[in-house]
Formats: sequence, C-alpha cells, structure tokens
Amino acid sequence: MQFFYKSGSLASEGWDVLVSNKTTGMKHTGTRVGTLAPGKEFVIAADKTERLIWPLHGEGVEVSYREPGASDFQQQKLAGRKSVFSGNSDLIYLSIDTEIKITGSGRVIIAEAPARNYFPTKFIAGSSVPVFSRGAGAASRQVHNFGDPAELLADRFIVVEIIVPAGNWSGSPAHKHDTYIPGVESNLEEIYYFESQIAKGIPAPAQSDPHGFIHGRASDDRPFELLHEVRSGDVALVPHGWHGPSMAMPGYDLYFMNVMAGPDPDRSWNITDDPNEAWIRESWKNLTVDPRLPY
Repeated sequence: MQFFYKSGSLASEGWDVLVSNKTTGMKHTGTRVGTLAPGKEFVIAADKTERLIWPLHGEGVEVSYREPGASDFQQQKLAGRKSVFSGNSDLIYLSIDTEIKITGSGRVIIAEAPARNYFPTKFIAGSSVPVFSRGAGAASRQVHNFGDPAELLADRFIVVEIIVPAGNWSGSPAHKHDTYIPGVESNLEEIYYFESQIAKGIPAPAQSDPHGFIHGRASDDRPFELLHEVRSGDVALVPHGWHGPSMAMPGYDLYFMNVMAGPDPDRSWNITDDPNEAWIRESWKNLTVDPRLPY
C-alpha cells in the first residue's frame, strides 16, 4: 500500500483529491478536495457515507442536499476564507443516504467515513468553531475542533484542522491508535491533507518553497513507513503505526486536515505514546504556549 501522495497524484473524477477504499485501500476514511468555478458543480450520489463539507479557501460554497425520504433539495451557503491560515470557514455535516450538489468559488474539502446510522444535518458557523492551542513551546499548535465527538454528533469520524507555526512540531511524542483497548487506545485510520505558506508576518521573498515534513513508522508487523517533505495539496495515509511529528520548516507555516475513523464500537480518540518518547510531554510543564498562537 502507498502511504504518501504528492499534489495531483490523487486527482480523479474531476476532484483534485479523491481518497476512498476504491482508490487507496483505506477501509474507514476518505476525503475529497475540489476546485470550484462558475458553471462547475460537484455531484455526490446518496450512499452509506457521512460527510463534513467546508471551504478550504475562496469566497465560499453553496451546498444543496436532499436528505433520505425528502422530495426536495435544501440549500446551505458556507462562508469561505482567504486561506486556511486566515481563520475558520462555515461547515455542514451531512449523514448517510444524502444526495449532494456543490457550487461556488474557491476550493472545497470533504471529510468522509462509511457509516451505518443516520444523524441530523448540522450547520456549523465559522464563528462558533472551538479553537484552542495544544502543547507548549516548540510543540505548540492550533486546533480547530469542529469534528470532535464533544462538538459534533456523528456516526464514525473525528475531524479537525491543525495549524503549526513555522519551526514548530505537531504530534510529538510519536503515538498510535491502531489497536482497540476500551478506554485506553482506539483503532482509527487517519488521513492528512496538507497546505503550507510563507510564515505569517514575513515578507514574501522572490523565491521560496513552502513545505514541512511528516514522519511515521510501523508499530507491529504491518508495513508502514513515512518520511516525506509535504507541500500544499499533498496527502498522507496512516492506516496504523506510530506517527508524528508533523514539522513546520522555519519560515513556513503548516496546515493539515485530519479525518479519523475505525471499526470500534465507540467513537473516541484514545492514543498510546511511543514509550521511548512519552517523557516529552513532561518537558512541556515549564513551557508556555507559543506567543504566535492563537494564529
């Protein structure tokens, strides 16, 4: 199985990114990224997949959807943003058996998970998205926590956005969630979608290459190895194994979207730290959150 895809290599069916069990072997998670323009429409047939839809950047999108048993489509406008580094955008959660049409301006991202149970449609205003800082010192990063179980009623997935300021690390210590131990560890696949930019407040140089890095390795006999430069539009797949950190290069801020889901009977995010790195959390006690946050 391939675990890393450069920008453009997952383009399919008119989408810039299309990850599903049909294209990659992932069983429990999927994602789509699409570029909208006047006269262009994305159509998704009703199926057994729950989805969270929002603008990555641009003026925004309009989502028309027909819920199971309904005869008519409803419409929901989602306000966009200048970029993933300039605040939150609106979102909408749509459950299984919902037909979807998307139009607008900019780029749209969709987090997906095969699901069994229906949950009510939910509009989430960008202004109401919970935003907080996690970690301390060089491990500080910002979390947009709209798809956590405490915030969103859904069947299978957990979805967040992360911003890592230039020079910082996210996901350290390395950790895993690939074995179900009730209350201790979850079994969750994970997808990363990345974007990067010249760090906030730095004048754009004549020549630059915004990027970061991601690392992962096997936790058992299942093959898994990740060590890649990441740039805007790249995708990493984590079906199992130790993963972390995701690193923002000095001079370049890093963004990523995570969607996680798995076969567990409960929808929770419990992790196990690499025992060789677990001590790192203790080192944060005397550190403060990076003053660049909130971003």
